[in-house]
Amino acid sequence: MQIIIYTDGAALGNPGPGGYGVVMLFGTHRKELAQGYRLTTNNRMELLAVIVALESLKRADIPIEIYTDSQYVAKAINEKWLLGWAKKGFTKIKNPDLWIRFYPLWKKYNITFHWVKGHAGIPENERCDALATSAARTPYLLKDEGYENQETESNLSLP
Repeated sequence: MQIIIYTDGAALGNPGPGGYGVVMLFGTHRKELAQGYRLTTNNRMELLAVIVALESLKRADIPIEIYTDSQYVAKAINEKWLLGWAKKGFTKIKNPDLWIRFYPLWKKYNITFHWVKGHAGIPENERCDALATSAARTPYLLKDEGYENQETESNLSLP
């Protein structure tokens, strides 16, 4: 048995309102997750989808297959960028707050990442896209603290 997770992120404008969508499959069980944010980026939502999916798991002893259409996320893991970022304390990279949140989850679980082409008719990936886009359009958008606080801090440091 394995847990199969499909993830996707969306941003309407980049940055702009965004959201993530997740479809999780285990045997006959299915779970969908989605949430929207008022100001964020596509890459943040792609990574947040993976994080939220992993944080929702109750067991760490079942292998996990994650399917993402984000080359940013897939390459960070499969090409071992994450290990280099961790050694450098996640400095001088984009989205350090999310990578710091992801790193212990990645170490905890037995995960295999697969990149899939987006908008290629893969039913669960298409469903994730619909969930993420719909979440970004909802009137109940959360604040992406990591993004908005980073933007505020960088704006404060300008001369």
